[in-house]
Amino acid sequence: MHYRIIHRTRYVYEGAVTVSHHLAHLAPRPLPTQHCPWHEIQITPQPVGRAVHSDAFGNITTYFEMEGSHTVLEVVARSLVDVKPSKLPRPEKTPPWETIRDACQAQSLTPASAAGEFRFSSPMVPVARDFADYARTDFTSKRPILAAVRDLTNRIHREFKFDTRATDVATPVHQVLERKAGVCQDFAHLMLACLRSLGLPARYVSGYLETDPPPGKERLVGADASHAWVSVFCGDDHGWIDADPTNGIFPEERHITVAWGRDFADVSPLRGVTLGAGDQKLFVGVDVLPVDE
Repeated sequence: MHYRIIHRTRYVYEGAVTVSHHLAHLAPRPLPTQHCPWHEIQITPQPVGRAVHSDAFGNITTYFEMEGSHTVLEVVARSLVDVKPSKLPRPEKTPPWETIRDACQAQSLTPASAAGEFRFSSPMVPVARDFADYARTDFTSKRPILAAVRDLTNRIHREFKFDTRATDVATPVHQVLERKAGVCQDFAHLMLACLRSLGLPARYVSGYLETDPPPGKERLVGADASHAWVSVFCGDDHGWIDADPTNGIFPEERHITVAWGRDFADVSPLRGVTLGAGDQKLFVGVDVLPVDE
């Protein structure tokens, strides 16, 4: 699939901002199944400084700083992306989940032990017994890891309601588990908490969904803004495999990856600090449009 992506972010400040510094994760990652031949970010007003680098997780990060009084900040990111479907192994043929858990604790450096950095708690994803208890329905003894991940993904999709009013960006994951409602960020954090509470490495993935599905395909939830899902380490042979609990599926060519990290705080599309501002209003719009070859 070939896509044209437009991500618009607009801040309207109550008072004038005189100085601000920002970090943006808006450029799609280069991956074996994903290629981004063109990407640009337009910033209004014009920043006085700007730089692009890779962060600790290998994400493409744009830093920019503003000087001079302004009451509106607009950032428009445009990308062309080619996406190929991933080749998933048969879930029942993947290793037992306990094997993966134990391999990630090895003392020597291996792909599994390197992945182990994602098995710990993070600022927005706690490790706790109630999350492990919720996951154990699917993670029974010696069950193949991808079969268990598939069933946990489907169960979150089935048992939790997508409700934009149920939570906000700061809602703790424990409350999401209690309320059985939230949005894609909440469901990704919940699934991460479940997996990490079992000792399994899992990372938060931020990206996009195709806005208009192909004929005969169901429209996916969360397609009009940045989307979130998880990636689970499934052993040295299979590596990292993505799962989307919001939609109960394994992502294919309709998911476009932008960045990954421990949780949302590592990969937020745009964040910063300002001098001035007061209250502010945020407007975000995302278009993911198929492009004919």
